[in-house]
Amino acid sequence: MTEEHQNTNDQSQSGQTAPTPDAPLKDRIWDGLKECYDPEIPVNIVDLGLVYEVSIDDSITGEANVFIKMTLTAPGCGMGPVIAGDVKRRVQMLSDVANVKVDLVFEPTWNPGMMTEAAKLQLNML
Repeated sequence: MTEEHQNTNDQSQSGQTAPTPDAPLKDRIWDGLKECYDPEIPVNIVDLGLVYEVSIDDSITGEANVFIKMTLTAPGCGMGPVIAGDVKRRVQMLSDVANVKVDLVFEPTWNPGMMTEAAKLQLNML
């Protein structure tokens, strides 16, 4: 799990409020990702532990290129393209974002231990 992902998990568990529109782009991206859900699971993809990495190339002011590495709960999940499309659409809507590339990866393999405590509680797994 990347440091960014762990920090996001900590924020989700602590109940911090969402970043404001003038928050750093990285915070706004993570906030947008928390609005994306696997249609089969009522928990956002960040709390599920599906987002492995967010990289930002903001060398051109106001035209950031965002690269997201994420996975699915199962490699054969038919909802993968739908979830990836939702991720791309939500991040693309943010001001200062020019392009978004979403890579679906399956290493490391997702497991329930990657979920935040809040997600486990929501799914009655504690």
